[in-house]
Order: sequence, then structure tokens, then C-alpha cells
Amino acid sequence: MTARALPLVARDLSKSYGDRVVLDGVDLVASPGLPLGMVGENGVGKSTLLRLLAGAEPADAGTVTRPPGLAYLAQEPEFGDARTVGDVLDRALAPLHDAATRLEELAARLDDPAVVEEYADLLEWCELRDVWDADRRAVEAADRLGLGRVDRSTPVQRLSGGQRSRLALAALVAGRPPCVLLDEPTNHLDDDAVELLEQFLTDLPGVVVIASHDRAFLEAVCGQVVDLDPSHFGTDGEGGNRFSGGYASYLEHKRKARERWDVAFEEQQDELARLRSAAATTARRVAPNRAPRDNDKYIHHFKGENVARTVSRRVRDVEQRIEAIEKDRVPKPPRELTFAGLAGRTSRRGRVVQARDLVVTGRVAVPRLDLDGGEHLLVTGTNGSGKSTLLKVLAGVLAPTSGTVDVAARQVGYLPQHVTFRRPELSARQVYDGLTGVDDVAGGAVPRLTELGLLPPRDLHRPVGDLSLGQHRRLALAVLVAQAPDLLLLDEPTNHVSLALAEELEEALRTTPAAVVVASHDRWLRRRWDGAHLGL
Repeated sequence: MTARALPLVARDLSKSYGDRVVLDGVDLVASPGLPLGMVGENGVGKSTLLRLLAGAEPADAGTVTRPPGLAYLAQEPEFGDARTVGDVLDRALAPLHDAATRLEELAARLDDPAVVEEYADLLEWCELRDVWDADRRAVEAADRLGLGRVDRSTPVQRLSGGQRSRLALAALVAGRPPCVLLDEPTNHLDDDAVELLEQFLTDLPGVVVIASHDRAFLEAVCGQVVDLDPSHFGTDGEGGNRFSGGYASYLEHKRKARERWDVAFEEQQDELARLRSAAATTARRVAPNRAPRDNDKYIHHFKGENVARTVSRRVRDVEQRIEAIEKDRVPKPPRELTFAGLAGRTSRRGRVVQARDLVVTGRVAVPRLDLDGGEHLLVTGTNGSGKSTLLKVLAGVLAPTSGTVDVAARQVGYLPQHVTFRRPELSARQVYDGLTGVDDVAGGAVPRLTELGLLPPRDLHRPVGDLSLGQHRRLALAVLVAQAPDLLLLDEPTNHVSLALAEELEEALRTTPAAVVVASHDRWLRRRWDGAHLGL
């Protein structure tokens, strides 16, 4: 039984699915006591890398050295053969209870030299996991994660997706493993639950690796950031993908690195153009800007060989410089995915939404809600407070039990929290074209999917069913942009989207003339919101 917290080391990991290369030669070192956050665009391979690190999926190439006691929490956790809530929590606590019992047995025999070493190792193991506080941790975690009122005999299968995720987190906190790998752990968590998780991870002396789109969470927990997006200068400025520092510092560092990449590429392209022009013209002119003279033919007769050698040398020098640049070429920076041109090309004047005594029994109650054209409203509240229900009522998806709701917008754009498409076999482009009628609208009023930059070219022709959750939301956002609604209803818009896109989306929401209602638990977004606010 190993007591010390050991690092997690991956070397040259590669993974492909069919002809699609997801990871190619990835290295990663995660050290104890220094939580590491993984970021990158949707589809870049964060979840895949976590599965390889955890051993949940084999790599095509490369090696992983894992510390003992590794725990992996996927976005949709599995519980093996555990049948009830109590089974899950008891299984997490069992190794700790067994260790405490064994330690007491050894303590009674310390006069025997043969047990001293085992006792010392086991004591360190118990201290690393804080065994004596495990039962209290389990109770507190279940309570703060919203499971305190869930009966221990409740079958796991009867839990909602959010409850299952929170149960897996409660088991993780109770067991306090020395190495944890977490994929989007703050999904389905309210502020109190996130605070519990942040405290747990920052206090953990072992290895922590997190893939997350939660910017406030990354800033609070992670002391290092690994960026899986390709970059010529890398995250560290020297071609590497690791940045030592918090998320806010990383953002500024990445922005400057991208600017350097853009400048380096343009300067190299200018240099190549100049050299190619020189190879074709200037290098072949020995005496430019001189009018021909009568005796040139005699000079050429006597000095022609020297002229030819001069021209040949100049051309060769230029071509060698071109060849050297081509070998060390600065790649063209990929097009940055943006959310420019957000819906709402015109703002509707006057009252857009008016609700009075709106009630959906058991789900939400709003005595009064008024929203004018161009006004931006943020709706907040704990899980189950009715944020999503309110947006469904405003979108016309759900009828209220009582009260009145009047929506006067010409075009309503609604982004639900869970995006689904009816025909997953269709490509992203086919789905977009079908939902927007892009080929049926004259004058280019509806932009083509390629013009929006929300999906990279490689994903445009892939079946929607093969795309990630984040790519589904990108596609849904693209449809909203094309529809140009004057009322936007967005339910957790930053969930499952990349950090870069979340920043773009927030800026677009600040500047759009459309009326906007956003329901969000995103603390980063909430802290910077400058519009109206409704707490449920």
C-alpha cells in the first residue's frame, strides 16, 4: 500500500477513431498539490485524454504512469453494480474504514518490530486520505450537493442525471483519493456545491486534473493550465502547451501569443513574397536602371561568363533562403471561432415580454416580469428554482398553470439547456440548412454555416450524432444567429462550450440590440453581467 502522493505522467499519447486523429503525441505531467486544468475547443480531445489517463480507454500509442488510488469522474458517471445511493457511498468509505480498523490492530502490536514498518506506511496512507474525518465528509458532501434528503435506499437508476453526477462527487469527496480526474465536474452544481468542490480540490494533497468550461472554477482551483488547442508559439511561448498560473493570467497570455503568431505569419509571408519576386526579377538584373549602350555586345562577349555566374549565384542565394524558410515555416493561424453578428439586427421597441402572476405548479412562480426591447435580463437561482421552466414558458414550449404571459417579439430564439436534433444521421451543414432555409432565402439574408465560424470545417460534414455536446450547442447557436430573433432566451448558454467561445458569447450578449433573457449558474458570467437581474 503506497502512502505518498505520486505524479501522473503521460508520454506521447495518440488516439484515433477511424481516420479521425483526436490526439497525436500528447505529453502531460500532473504533480501532487498543483491542480491542473485542461482547456481547448470542443472536439479537441479533452475528454478523450482524460479517459486515456484514467485507463478507461486504451491509447493507440504512448504510455501512462498512474499513481495508485486514481479516481475518474466522467460527465456521465457509472456506478458499476451499485444499486442504491447507500451502496455508492458505502463503497467509497469501505477502504477507509478497513484501513482504520487495520491501523488499530497494528497499534496494539507495536512492540513487535515486524509490524512497525507496516504501521508507519498505513498511518501515512490514512493521513493522506484523512480517514478519521471520512464519515463527516460523506454526510456534509451529500447535504451540500443536494442529496441530504434522498433516502439511502433510493435506486441509482431512479436518480436524475444531475443527481447521479452529484452522487458521484459525494462519493469522491468522502473517499478522498490521492489522484482525481474530473470531466466538467461543476455541471449540475449550485454555488454552495461548487464551493464545497473547490475547497476539497485545493486542500487535496494529491494529483488533480480537470477538464472544465467553468472559468470561475478554473481560476479558483488550478495553478496550471494545459491548452490542447494548436498554437505555433504554444501556451508557454516556446512551443509547449503548459502555462503556470491561474485562468485569468492564462487568458491574457494566450491573447498575446495569438497576436505574436498572427504577426509572425504575416511577416514571413511578406518575406517569401519579396524573395520570390527577387528570384524572378531583381536577381537576374546585374545592372538595373541603366540604358543599353552600343558597346554592350562587346562587354558581354568578354564578360558574359562573369555575368552568368553572378546571376546564377544571386538566384541560388535567394532560392536557398526560400527553401530555409519553407523548412521552418510559420503555419497559418487557424480561423478563430467567433460569435460575431449575434441575433437581433434590429431592436423591437416597447414591451417585449409581460407576465403577471405566472405559476407552473411545483416548479416556478413569478408575480411580475416586464422586459422591453433591447433590455437584457439575467435569471439566477439554485437548482430546481425554476429558471429553465420560466424560459420554457416564455418560449411557448410550456403552458403556465395560471397567470398571464404576453410575448410580443417578432421572432423568438430559444436555446434549451439540452440540445437535441431529430435526425442525427444528417451532417451539421444539412441540419443547419434545413432549419434555417438558407437556400430558400434570396439576397443572402441568412448566412451560410461556413460564414459564422462556430464549427471548424472538419466538422461541417460529420453526422450530428457523432458531434460532442459542445458542438451540438455551437450548431444550435448558429441556427439562432441565422434566425435573427429580437428576443433571445438562453438557458445556460456557456455550458459545454469552449472558454474562448464563452468569452465571445458574453461580449455579443453585451452588445446585441435584441432583448435577452439568460438563465445561468455561470459565476464568471454573473460577476460581469451589467443588465437587469431576476433571482428565483
